[in-house]
Amino acid sequence: MGWLGRRGLSRRTVGRKLSATRSFFRFLHGEDRIASNPAGAVRAPKTAKTLPGHLTRGDASDVFTEAEKRAEQNTLAAARDLVILELLYGSGLRLSELYALDLDAIDRGSKLVRVMGKGRKERIVPVSEASLAAIAHYEPRRAEVRNRADDALLVNARGGRLSRRSIQAAVRACFEVAAGARGLSPHALRHSFATHLLEAGADLLAVKELLGHVSLSTTQIYTHTTKDRLRRVYKDAHPRGE
Repeated sequence: MGWLGRRGLSRRTVGRKLSATRSFFRFLHGEDRIASNPAGAVRAPKTAKTLPGHLTRGDASDVFTEAEKRAEQNTLAAARDLVILELLYGSGLRLSELYALDLDAIDRGSKLVRVMGKGRKERIVPVSEASLAAIAHYEPRRAEVRNRADDALLVNARGGRLSRRSIQAAVRACFEVAAGARGLSPHALRHSFATHLLEAGADLLAVKELLGHVSLSTTQIYTHTTKDRLRRVYKDAHPRGE
C-alpha cells in the first residue's frame, strides 16, 4: 500500500487493489492453500467523499426546454427522450431502474411509480405531472412499434426494450445544449434530483427514502449546499441569526 501511494495512485485505487488482494487470500484460505488470510486485518485507506456531478437549476432548465421543443416533432426518439429525462430527474430513478421499468408500473391515478432498486428491493416514488404528460405524448409513438411480448416503457424502433447504452446516449445528447451539463453521465440527473430537493429545504430522511438508500450516510453526500442557503437557514432558524 505504501508503494502504491508513492506511485501517486489515489486512495480509492489503492482500496480497490486491497479489496482484490483480500478476495484472493480469502479464496486461498478457503481452499486450504494457506493457514490464514494475511490481508484480512489490513485497513483500507480512508477515501475522501467526492461531490457527485449534478446540473444547476439553470442547466436543467436549458436541457428540458430543448427536450420539450424536440418532443414537439412527435417522433418516437424525441418523445421518448423527454420521458427519459423526466423520470431520471423528476423521480430520481437509477438508469438500471428506468431500463427495467414497465408501463404498468406507473399508477397515473395516484401519481406513483413502482421501481425495483438495488438488491431487488422494491420502492414506490412519486411521478411528476410533467412526467405523466410526457408519457401520454410518447405512448402513441410507442404503440406504433411496440413488440407485444414486451411491456417495457421505453422501446426502440423495432419494438423491443431500449438498451441501457441507448438510454445513456440519449441523455448525453440532450446534455449537449447546456455547457454545465456536457460530459456528465445520466446519473447526474439523479444527483440533481437529490441536490435540488435538499437545496429547497427537503428533509434528508425523506430524500433517503426517495432515492432508495439503505444508509443515511449515502444520502448525506448530497448536502453540498450553497453558502447562500446555509446563511438563509442560519438567519431563519437561529435566535441570534439577524
